[in-house]
Amino acid sequence: MCFSAEASFTAAALLIPLGGLAVVRAAKVAPKYAPICALPLLFGLQQAMEGMVWVAGGGPDAAWVERFSLAYMFFSWIAWPVWVPVSVYFLEPPRRRPLYIAFAVGGAMLGGVQYIPYFTHEGWLTTTFLANAISYGDTQLLDALMTREATYLLYLVFIIMPLIVSSDRAARVFGALVTLVLAITYFFFSYAYISVFCMGGAIMSSYLVWMIFRKGADTPPRVVAPA
Repeated sequence: MCFSAEASFTAAALLIPLGGLAVVRAAKVAPKYAPICALPLLFGLQQAMEGMVWVAGGGPDAAWVERFSLAYMFFSWIAWPVWVPVSVYFLEPPRRRPLYIAFAVGGAMLGGVQYIPYFTHEGWLTTTFLANAISYGDTQLLDALMTREATYLLYLVFIIMPLIVSSDRAARVFGALVTLVLAITYFFFSYAYISVFCMGGAIMSSYLVWMIFRKGADTPPRVVAPA
C-alpha cells in the first residue's frame, strides 16, 4: 500500500460517512454499540489530519506541519487509549465495568504524560516525510523511567487489551484485527510505526460498520401487541 495524502484523504472520505452511518444504525438497533461504532468516524478524522500533514509538508510554512501533526497525535495519545476502553465499557455487564474504568483512567494518564509536553517543549515532536509514509518522532517524559519499548507495551495494553478481554464477541474480533495490524506493522513498517499502525487500524475499523449493519439485519422486528 502506498501511503500518501491521497491515501489518507481517501480513507477519511470513506470512514467518516460510514462511521456516522454506523453510529446512527447502532442508536436504532443496539444503542450500547454506538460508542464503539464511532471508531471508524474517529479514525477517518485522524486520517484527514494526516492528509493535511502531507499537504502542509509541501507548503512554504512548516508551522502548519507541526499543527496538523499535533492534531494527528491527539488521536494517537489521547483518543485511542481513552475512547477504546470507554466504548467497550458499555458492552460489559456491571460487574466487569470497573476494569474498563481503570483502563480508561490509565490510558488518559499515559496519554496526557506523552501528549501535553509537546506544547511546552519545542522540538519534542518531529515529523519526517519518507517516500511512502510519515515518521513521527518524539521525546517522551517516560524515557527517564523506562525503555521506549516498555512505554509502547503499556500503551498497547490500554488500547488492545480492553478489546481482547471483552465479553462481547464483536469487540474481541476487532481486537484480533488490531493485533494483526500491530504484528504487520512491527515486522514490516517499524520505520513509520505510528502512521502505519493507525492507518491499519482505520482500515480494520470497517469491520465495525459491517458488524452493526449485520446485527441490525439479524434483529427481529418488534411486535406490538394490540391494545
